[in-house]
Amino acid sequence: MIVKMKHLDLVCVAEDREATLDRLRSLGAVHLDLAAASGAEVAAAKGDASEAEAAVRFIMKARDGKTPAALEKIPVSEVLSIQAEIEDKTAQASALSREIARCEPYGDFDPGLARKLIADGVDIRAVAEFPDPLPEKGLSAMRGELSALEGEIAASASRLARADDKAIVAEFPELADRIAFAAAKELMQSEGAVAYVSGWLPETQVERLKACARESSWGYLLRDPAAGEVPPTLVEPPKMFRPMKALFAGLGIAPAYTEADVSVPFMCYFSLFFAMLVGDGAYGAIFLAGTLAMRKKLPRSWFVLLTVFSSATILWGLLSNTWFGAGIPWCASWPTVKWLADPSYHHMMLLCFTIGASHLMLARLWNGVCKAPDSTCVAEFGWAGIVLFMYLVTNSIVGIFPAIPKWGFIVFYVSLAAVALFSVKPSELKTRGAELGMLPLNIMSALGDIISYVRLFAVGLASVKVAENFNGMATGLVAGDGSLWAKALLSVAMVAILLIGHALNIAMAGLSVLVHAVRLNTLEFSNHKGVSWSGYAFSPFRKGK
Repeated sequence: MIVKMKHLDLVCVAEDREATLDRLRSLGAVHLDLAAASGAEVAAAKGDASEAEAAVRFIMKARDGKTPAALEKIPVSEVLSIQAEIEDKTAQASALSREIARCEPYGDFDPGLARKLIADGVDIRAVAEFPDPLPEKGLSAMRGELSALEGEIAASASRLARADDKAIVAEFPELADRIAFAAAKELMQSEGAVAYVSGWLPETQVERLKACARESSWGYLLRDPAAGEVPPTLVEPPKMFRPMKALFAGLGIAPAYTEADVSVPFMCYFSLFFAMLVGDGAYGAIFLAGTLAMRKKLPRSWFVLLTVFSSATILWGLLSNTWFGAGIPWCASWPTVKWLADPSYHHMMLLCFTIGASHLMLARLWNGVCKAPDSTCVAEFGWAGIVLFMYLVTNSIVGIFPAIPKWGFIVFYVSLAAVALFSVKPSELKTRGAELGMLPLNIMSALGDIISYVRLFAVGLASVKVAENFNGMATGLVAGDGSLWAKALLSVAMVAILLIGHALNIAMAGLSVLVHAVRLNTLEFSNHKGVSWSGYAFSPFRKGK
């Protein structure tokens, strides 16, 4: 569900402004619009954070992938000073190298003596070639200076590489807290002897806020959101599906405050999409092994999600008998394997269209239940019927069904009437009547949405075929006759091809999940459900955000 919000106006004594903010931050229940603050104190705190991040980047660049045995704790300011010194001396060395390259064709000579002779009226260029203009120093002196600069640069880079980057990274949470506190301080306005700030509070946290207000002698006003106000969205799915909050945060999406929490169907269908798009049980086993190996380092939500997705992929591998692009002989006789292995791919496409129809019909039926007993619920149930008819049409188009059954037309006509009559109320015809004119396009769009689910089959099949081709390339190397040494070398090449090929295929499978599994949930399903993902996530003012 999406937790209801209360608008909060909090008042305190102006002298207790910072203490109030500190207590409010400890409470960790109030969302403040910190992004709106951009004053000098906020800018200074952000500047410190940017410098710390830059310092870590400079340290990692100086190390070039090699971590020294002994590290030195160097302040951020000194790290930046060392980097500035390196950049300055590198520029000097570059200019000196160019000057040396210009003068090298003329050999080593004393520029001072050359200038003296010119001043005495001697035409030195009549007896030898000299660069124009003359350098400040001789070639040997410039080379010595360049060598000294390079040594100083190397010494500074070595010291920079020994800087303890982890000590700087450990300061990041504190720097983030400083930015947030400075922003909250700017948002808290003063009026004479009082200060006040506004924010959003979940209904579930009202009692905690009241208790804190009594202890701290605050004044407050709590009210429901007014028209035009856009509260943040706090999604609280059922316990089993709460890890989806991590996925939403990772994708940077949130439903609008007035929309629905779709965490449950999102997780169920996303798991199925993940399995079908990856399409290989062995890849799922690799994902699961990696997840278990990273158990202590992964946040619990991500550990649960990756375990579910990996397990679903292994299950799909069992149902389709696909393991590294090959099959296990004892699974070949399973009914599911035989059914999915239809040479015409009709069964696989039927499965994809069925999944798509169920996904979209769920959205429409859910809308209908939520809108009941309002008359517009009839239109939503009608749309579910239209989706069912388009499912029949899609299967007929690709030759899965020989023809659309008669009952399908009955469902379509009844559903079309329901949508046409109940989508817009008579009192809304002047303002929303144009929506009825878009009905034919919306019906065709529903057909396109169902067809879109065939990507589950196409992308999954592509992954399997790529794996099969790499397998064929690898095994083809050792198929012929040859000497023992030749076979040994070819065996090494075979292993390399298999490792590189399947690693590339796994990477492409992960990318396909990010593109297609996310799309089917956030676009096709969400369009039918009416979820625009235009909200912004509830982010309470607290330490360690």
